Amino acid sequence: MAKPGRKPPSKTTVKRRKTPPSEPAQFKSEQANVPLEGRIGAAIKRRRLEANLTLADLSTGAGLSSAMLSRIENGMATASLDALERISVAVGVNLSDLFRESEARQGSAQLVKKSEQMEVVRVGTKYGHTYRLLSYDRGPRKLFEPFFIDLDKKSESFPRFAHPGTEFIYMLQGRMEYRFGDQTYLIEPGDAFTFSGNVIHGPERVLDDRVRFLAIIIYAE
Repeated sequence: MAKPGRKPPSKTTVKRRKTPPSEPAQFKSEQANVPLEGRIGAAIKRRRLEANLTLADLSTGAGLSSAMLSRIENGMATASLDALERISVAVGVNLSDLFRESEARQGSAQLVKKSEQMEVVRVGTKYGHTYRLLSYDRGPRKLFEPFFIDLDKKSESFPRFAHPGTEFIYMLQGRMEYRFGDQTYLIEPGDAFTFSGNVIHGPERVLDDRVRFLAIIIYAE
């Protein structure tokens, strides 16, 4: 248990990586090969449909032919900045918003090989505690953190944590009693446990030789 008057340790402190991950292999855009005109065209089409406009309606508002607008929407023609500005006004957005949306709608994927997963050293962890970070969030704001956690029954004590957001635990192997505030929950293989991260929490007692579980922290935006 955390000592009175002391702030509970944060979830993650020092990190060490087993093998340096390959940057290009980790993050690959789903639309990496889609040219800018294709992404802008798709954004225009989405905006037009959301505004319940036909190609003929947009043609009238933007001063372009329906055939040209169709080619632009399908990425088969490149529109001038002047044309894009007129199209933006016709669908009810700013040109800058149109460009921003064309970038924001790109998806991304991340594969972290087992050899590249970082072991995370957390304040309060001792022998027999292994925390492995399964994904590295490179955005301007941390959205979530997924961990694989391996605890040994030989550990004499377990750390307590408190952090922003919501935490989700899925038990893979073994049984443990888990402390949440002034309550204790028995978690067994296949059980799912969700709770507020700002309440002090952590393993209370490992009932089998070893427990393994996934813990995902989802931070509020």
